[in-house]
Amino acid sequence: MDETCSGGCQCGAVRYRFSQRPRGAHVCHCRMCQKAFGAFYAPLVGGPPDTFDVTRGEIAVFRSSDQAERGFCRDCGTPLTFGYAGGGGGWICVSIGSLDHPEAFPPKDQHGVESRLAWVNGIGTLPDVPATEVKDPETAAFIASTNHQHPDHDTDVWPHPRQST
Repeated sequence: MDETCSGGCQCGAVRYRFSQRPRGAHVCHCRMCQKAFGAFYAPLVGGPPDTFDVTRGEIAVFRSSDQAERGFCRDCGTPLTFGYAGGGGGWICVSIGSLDHPEAFPPKDQHGVESRLAWVNGIGTLPDVPATEVKDPETAAFIASTNHQHPDHDTDVWPHPRQST
């Protein structure tokens, strides 16, 4: 099934598009992914590099090893891509959370499990606390009303006029 799929960083400086539906959704628990995402694991999905295009801005790259390159937004720091140096491996992954519709890409397996944090599998059993029930609802409402996050779709204008200073 061919279908385009877009995504981008939190601030909107970088946007990208796959010309074919990405596949191979997984999470990686390796220590490099944990540090690159500042999280317990990295959720990734990808496709051949010739199906991937940056449609706005430029992805900054950090070479995390002699083989691995990790792309991110230079403006807001959003982790965007993982691939092998110089396009080796014939595959480029994007962070599932940077996709406009991340819910469409549930992970199918886990990589780097030797570095998985012992308690991470229990996260799904923790109590749910909706944003509306935080200790300071006024702060939560203020954050929501002053949101500078780019919307989950392509836009003709960036930054949004409301964000310009």
